[in-house]
Amino acid sequence: MKVKNKYVNRSRIPEKKFREIIKYFSLDLNAVQIKELTGLSRQTINKYLTAIRLRVVELSILQSAPLVGQIEVDESYFGARRVRGKRGRGALGETIVFGLLKRGGKVYTEIVPNCKSTTLQRIIKGKTSIEKRHSF
Repeated sequence: MKVKNKYVNRSRIPEKKFREIIKYFSLDLNAVQIKELTGLSRQTINKYLTAIRLRVVELSILQSAPLVGQIEVDESYFGARRVRGKRGRGALGETIVFGLLKRGGKVYTEIVPNCKSTTLQRIIKGKTSIEKRHSF
């Protein structure tokens, strides 16, 4: 008996059960909780959760490649509305988000504690290639 599962080669569980495991994984449930909800054994759940985690790591490594080419940088403030009397940068209760955009490509964002040049330059050096760097 061959079970069809387009996500896992030679899988012994149906595609529907695998999608359930993915759903519960994304809800951050542990193996015992997923076992109770799906009716599969804990060993089976652990096998698939390990495979999912390894794939997430693999994709994260691919995504973390440095940005190359023309890159734009900017910071934005998100959160609370402007408080009367407090203007400009650092209005109370706002979250600072720093972003790098590769023209026609990927975007990298990071929440930063402040907009000091040392903080931002550390991020830029860590996320861009070292080929050419221009400051304008």
